[in-house]
Amino acid sequence: MGKHGTHIVWDWNGTLFHDIDAVIGATNASFAEIGLPPITLARYRDLYCVPVPRFYERLMGRVPTTEEWEVMDAAFHRHYWSRAESAALTEGAEQLLADRQAAGLTQSLCSLAPHEELIPIVRTHGIEQLFLRVDGRIGPSHTGKAQHMERHLAAMDGAVRQRIVVIGDAVDDAIAAAHVGARAVLYTGGSHSRASLETAGVPVVDSLSEAVEAAEDLYG
Repeated sequence: MGKHGTHIVWDWNGTLFHDIDAVIGATNASFAEIGLPPITLARYRDLYCVPVPRFYERLMGRVPTTEEWEVMDAAFHRHYWSRAESAALTEGAEQLLADRQAAGLTQSLCSLAPHEELIPIVRTHGIEQLFLRVDGRIGPSHTGKAQHMERHLAAMDGAVRQRIVVIGDAVDDAIAAAHVGARAVLYTGGSHSRASLETAGVPVVDSLSEAVEAAEDLYG
């Protein structure tokens, strides 16, 4: 089976979709609404984690109140989606996806972005047909990725090969991969610093092409 047996589950935000500038802008806009100072990209990458309330706890030094969380969450999504319209796919992403499909290799997309928002933006970038399945989050925004990944794979009902690699930009992607018995490769262009990603104990790379190569090499 070799390399040709590998199914890749792609993350969206910060991985295929280069939206980190939109994320930082929306984060700082939401912080301003409750009187928090702005955050730099470097500090964001050092502190960011999921579930997102834990990220706010790291930042604030305490657990946000229910009211604070609701205000920040609503504000973030309002500001983010207005900025995401001008964000682009990560450099080389579309060609990588197309090349894998042309080679007869399978891939899917599993994201914690709201499903009703994810589908239109994936379609706008013209890549929906390159995936076996596209799943965004359905449910609360503080949902973790492990159970979401489990449902994503189950929904394909055996259509994917047993050799599965998750490619994402967050430690949570590696945790979700381990939860479903898959491998993971983490990419530094998104929400986490390299130092943070390296704590997951999986390959960490600086480009999507390197991520695909590393994913294929994981199964030899």
